[in-house]
Amino acid sequence: MRGLAVAATHPESDALDVTANDLYGEGRWPEVFARLRRDDPVHFCPTSFYGPYWSVTRHADIAHVEALPQLFSSSWTHGGITILHNDPDIQLPMFIAMDRPEHTAMRRTVSPAFSPSALTDHSEAIRARTAALLDSLPVGEPFDWVDRISTELTTQMLATLFDFPWEDRRLLATWANWAGDFRAAVSPALRRKRQRILQQMVDYFGRLWAERRNSGLAPDLLSRMIHSDAMSNLRPQEFCGNLMLLVIGGTDTTRNSMTGLVVALDQFPENRALLDADRGLVVNAVSELIRWQTPLSHMRRTATEDTEIGGKLIRKDDKVVLWYNSANRDEAVFTDADRFDVTRVNARRHLAFGFGIHRCVGARLAELQLYILLEEMLNREMRVKPLHAPMRIPSPFANGYRKQMVTITRS
Repeated sequence: MRGLAVAATHPESDALDVTANDLYGEGRWPEVFARLRRDDPVHFCPTSFYGPYWSVTRHADIAHVEALPQLFSSSWTHGGITILHNDPDIQLPMFIAMDRPEHTAMRRTVSPAFSPSALTDHSEAIRARTAALLDSLPVGEPFDWVDRISTELTTQMLATLFDFPWEDRRLLATWANWAGDFRAAVSPALRRKRQRILQQMVDYFGRLWAERRNSGLAPDLLSRMIHSDAMSNLRPQEFCGNLMLLVIGGTDTTRNSMTGLVVALDQFPENRALLDADRGLVVNAVSELIRWQTPLSHMRRTATEDTEIGGKLIRKDDKVVLWYNSANRDEAVFTDADRFDVTRVNARRHLAFGFGIHRCVGARLAELQLYILLEEMLNREMRVKPLHAPMRIPSPFANGYRKQMVTITRS
């Protein structure tokens, strides 16, 4: 193959493995990825708990890979979209883990739920739910922001989209937590429990699938999926896989960013004065929040033929991990990248939603929910004070929070 800049062998030197849970649970990942971007931005790790893999850590290289979906496959048949091995006991194909043309047809079915007109329809209800929840918070008394705000708002949104039984909406967060729990997926003690919980999700959605299939087309997203040409003949596992994608995307991205907002404003308090002085910064603040938080740390691709990334030879079938958290701290793109800065002029260049054909289908809805939450907090002159460091999720996938105890005051 012409144009390859390195020998056709993997490097033999010790690799820096960035999959260790402690890096994320302790919030130490930014310094490790800064070293990778500086010293070896396309880095081969020959041994890890997840097997050999390439780390792609710079913004430009990740955008390059994302722009070539025919060369870097997302398909679950090649291993899927995360560094975690496919579980042979739980096969739940989803359209984000498919290549064209299957991906295109299924995405086209789901995307109208997140169109500009759909978001306009949702906006008033989102604002009403957010306002009611903020007004219910105890002033001056400790509470968990993750539970009371981040989880509740996101599960309410998903239950509305799916026409999911309201009294069971917290199951959506539980399922998302277990689906994204890599430690449980590989732990002999927890793997079976994770499988049982995910099977409960499959069974629950299977019942909804049967009910909606027999009741005719309705405006909720589940019904539209079931009665579409692209998804009407899916096997139950495929249907549940696509729902799991929407559940994880709809909870993890927004939920972790909602808690990240509290953490960011506490660590960089000068931004609150800027927002109080200029409400026009709220839109940009949301983009900057998503960049700074990067709620999902990585996506994985599999090379379909020998190729090159950043001068490194990538062999066919190699596992290529795109570290969005690193790209969003790339100093070549974002000046003083570790800072949260609501005035950052290029905040929208973040890659937290991916890039290209697999860009998050619900990105605009996530932004809308965050915009409304921040605006309603400002409307109430609400200050949120963390009482201690957040309890973070120890995972190389979901970059988020398990708990954040806070108190609030109102001016």
